[in-house]
Amino acid sequence: MSRKAFLVLAGLTLLGVSWTHAGGLQPPAGSSWEVQTRGRDTNLRGVSAVRVRGTNAFAVWASGSNGVILFSGDGGKSWDSRAVFGAEKLDFRGVVGLDSRTAYAMASGEGAASRIYKTTDGGKSWQQQYTGNRKEVFLDAIVCISGNRCFALGDPVDGKFLLLSTSDGKAWRELPSDHMPVATAAEGAFAASGTCLAIWSEREIYFVTGGGPAARVFRSKDLGTTWSVSETPIVSGKASSGIFSIARAGKTVIVVGGDYKEPARSERVAAYSSDEGTTWKLAEAQPRGYRSAIAFLGNNSFLAAGPLGADFTSDGGRHWSAAGDFDLNALSFADSAHGWAVGAKGLIARCMPGAR
Repeated sequence: MSRKAFLVLAGLTLLGVSWTHAGGLQPPAGSSWEVQTRGRDTNLRGVSAVRVRGTNAFAVWASGSNGVILFSGDGGKSWDSRAVFGAEKLDFRGVVGLDSRTAYAMASGEGAASRIYKTTDGGKSWQQQYTGNRKEVFLDAIVCISGNRCFALGDPVDGKFLLLSTSDGKAWRELPSDHMPVATAAEGAFAASGTCLAIWSEREIYFVTGGGPAARVFRSKDLGTTWSVSETPIVSGKASSGIFSIARAGKTVIVVGGDYKEPARSERVAAYSSDEGTTWKLAEAQPRGYRSAIAFLGNNSFLAAGPLGADFTSDGGRHWSAAGDFDLNALSFADSAHGWAVGAKGLIARCMPGAR
């Protein structure tokens, strides 16, 4: 997969429309959107929202190109820079916030440009915990079960996908790949939204791929010891096509993607599984184009977003309907009523879904 080509195209993405609270976006019925900030020289692709334990407050972390890391401790009313000193040229494609003080930030790039940092003081200082030591290393996503238990996914090295893990929140190690299926020719993962990797029920790992002859879903039921893989009907066969994001609720698993070079193409961009990811069916009513991120809202409802708009499903991915025409990269929901989305030109918007 051409990582350089994807990075260049992503960096050139322009904001499609300007949102207002009253117009430019038609979210799911009973919902509203509120633009909180925009106009920064960055393409934001990482976002993580979490309710601060014991309070009604929300901490939101966002990250992107040009070394940008942003933080809000008041639900997005105000945003402050939490940049990593000396990392101004890095592209932070993933961020995981545990609370208002603790977060991980992951940079994507070839070799040493792939890094993982951690802060425990709200972003005033960052500790560099991992750096790619081979040119083949290219990190795509990071997820955490707890403050000390996290995983990061990288493109194939020596024919198999790279999976990193920390169990103490400090040291990262490569998980054995003996039982991981071999990657196909040109197969990789997309660092488009930080959601090509997912954890379910603290025991199962999912990650999704593209760029090869088939768009596939990898699954481990034992946190990376053994693996299975299944093919999906998502569009594939090009370096720019495949699955970009995955989410699960109960036994339902949904994947979205498409071809980022043909963002208006709506054929075979969403599929769902009713058996935890073993078998797959195409959505009967597809999203309106390429979608880079998906988030679970509750009650079998999901929201998917991409550079040409967002779409909503309330039946576990079988039917999708329009939820706006705008430019977004990534989504994160702290709970079913409080979500944030990020995009080009430093766009951050809050989504407040209505009661369902």
